[in-house]
Amino acid sequence: MAQDNEWYDVVVMPALLRGARGTYGSAIRSALAHAEITDMPRNGPFLLGAIARNGTPLSEVITYLGLSKQRAGQLVDALVDRGYLARDLDPADRRRTTVTLTERGKLAANVGRKAVEQVDAALAARVGAQTVSRARAVLGALTELGEAEQGSPGAGRLARG
Repeated sequence: MAQDNEWYDVVVMPALLRGARGTYGSAIRSALAHAEITDMPRNGPFLLGAIARNGTPLSEVITYLGLSKQRAGQLVDALVDRGYLARDLDPADRRRTTVTLTERGKLAANVGRKAVEQVDAALAARVGAQTVSRARAVLGALTELGEAEQGSPGAGRLARG
């Protein structure tokens, strides 16, 4: 007797992850547009969210995003130029600069966070909170596998601060 599979049982995990990420990305872009924030660069919401959430050092966020120093600099420059981040000299070490969220950056980070929370709530309503918790555990383990293999900080480290 043949077993009936759900459509997602026969799709490779990377394709499912891409689709899932797209769901969050679309929700964030839509929420930002609704808030009349239309000039957000790619990876900008993640960077702003990480800074807002726990003050993660910018270098760790950039490493996790897998950006080159040049691309990271361009992203930070764009976020500064568009009023989302402020760049200041580090009071403890004047050779270093720090970036902090401006009021506009805080607004954008908050809009993005709320969009993620709405997707999370819709997901929990569809499959149950326990299933979402299990999925988070699986994705966390997958992230840790990649971190161990690449020897780089990942989402787990960013979340813990």
